[in-house]
Amino acid sequence: MRGAGGTDGGAGRFFLGLIMMIAGGYLFLHNIQVSIGFGLGYQYFGIGGFGITSGMVLVPFIFGVGLIFYNGSNVVGWLLTLGSLVMLGFGVVSQTRFHLHNMTAFDLITILVLLVGGIGLFLSSLRTAKSRL
Repeated sequence: MRGAGGTDGGAGRFFLGLIMMIAGGYLFLHNIQVSIGFGLGYQYFGIGGFGITSGMVLVPFIFGVGLIFYNGSNVVGWLLTLGSLVMLGFGVVSQTRFHLHNMTAFDLITILVLLVGGIGLFLSSLRTAKSRL
């Protein structure tokens, strides 16, 4: 009988690594706080020293939607609408900030050992027993 992934690596190492990896990944992602500075007055990005805000992105979007409703085959309306949506999406993603919650060094070391140790066990179980020497 073969082990994990059809190798001689061992199903026990596979499942232990998988459990450790899932637990460490969950604890790591659970301790990340995501915030965003989205709003009509916040600057998304700058072009030539001129700041572009989300309100400025919505103006061509509104005109584009109006042109599309007036004439559905209007290329300018589609370009304005799609370009504004791309800029709006880019602005939201670029304004996203990630912060780790305050935790003790023991908590962080435990999370990292679970995550990285689980990845190591998981990957080593997929190798054959001969290549582990």
